[in-house]
Amino acid sequence: MIYRDFKGLSLSMLGFGTMRLPLKEDGAINEELVAEMTDYALSHGVNYIDTAWPYMNNRSEMVMGRILEKYPRDSYYLATKYPGHMIVEKYDPQDVFERQLKKLRTDYFDFYLLHNVYENSIQVYEDPRWGIIDYFLEQRRLGRIKHLGFSCHGDIPLLKEFLDKYGDEMEFCQIQMNWLDWKLQKAEEKYRILTERGISVWIMEPVRGGKLASLEEADLNTLHALHEGSAASFGFRWTQQFRNVTMVLSGMSSMEQMIDNVASFDHEDPTGEAENAALEAIAASMMDLIPCTACRYCCDGCPMGLDIPDLLYKYNQLRGGAGSTIAMQLDAFPEDKLPSACIGCGACAAICPQRIAIPDELAKFTEALQAVPKWADICKAREEAEKKARAEENA
Repeated sequence: MIYRDFKGLSLSMLGFGTMRLPLKEDGAINEELVAEMTDYALSHGVNYIDTAWPYMNNRSEMVMGRILEKYPRDSYYLATKYPGHMIVEKYDPQDVFERQLKKLRTDYFDFYLLHNVYENSIQVYEDPRWGIIDYFLEQRRLGRIKHLGFSCHGDIPLLKEFLDKYGDEMEFCQIQMNWLDWKLQKAEEKYRILTERGISVWIMEPVRGGKLASLEEADLNTLHALHEGSAASFGFRWTQQFRNVTMVLSGMSSMEQMIDNVASFDHEDPTGEAENAALEAIAASMMDLIPCTACRYCCDGCPMGLDIPDLLYKYNQLRGGAGSTIAMQLDAFPEDKLPSACIGCGACAAICPQRIAIPDELAKFTEALQAVPKWADICKAREEAEKKARAEENA
């Protein structure tokens, strides 16, 4: 197992993410299989377990608490998160934190994250009514949290804003980073910003929720001409080349995935120059991008004052499969700045050096968003799941 140093701790580079645990036919978590996967992970050198309040309809923490209870507490590092990204009427960090300790059957967390700092949730985390950040800083001072960080699905301006305010208090940051989103979601720039600020990078979605683990046969053949391994293994080996990446989280849902992923981190074997070039070419073929260069000529004459390059950038991400991320980011936009605010005057298209039919693309963006669940609706469903989980917790 590859280990990376974090403030004197030796962390397995592969972390067991519990967002996509295996299910039984009736939809319940297959706890017996999860226990077997956990045992395999720990016995093969994985020492980092990651969960969160809303994972698996708010049941992941309870399941992992029961499973981990049989292992010595100092044999693994445990991470969970505060759900400040959820849209609810009231935020109570103390209540959530105490219940998380109870569910996970522990009296401290090795790693604790502010979950999903993005364009809307930053207001929640900063709101003095809730005192969220101050509360968790105090828990760290008391030793109930050993290391405090945050995960982020926000765009680069949001990341910079948060780091400017709280970067001195944050020890690590979890971002979506893989060989497709390196360009598509500007993970390259996010990685650079965090590295320059001395903040360790935790990776989520290293194979894009499975998208990069099931490649076209021709693409996989191209990679196999350079190196053997599963499609997923190329994604994991790609992460090994970055020295400021400490942790790579994989939400595994089968023993087969666990075995394959552990093998990918058996020893240092980062993708080389030829493999990186092949992965970059495959990524390019997967990105049907609108060729906006962000010259911003279109913005000057827009009567609605739309940030057209940013909207086209977000539409490109949506086309690349980042629906939930874009839904969250656009949730922070006022109605008159959404793509639906375009009046179709064509002033932007007339001046575009790339000859993009901008009103048509914004109309397509608006239509595509209709198929993406609203973040408020997702939060409402999770709130119902939380009520059921609370009843189960108190049973």
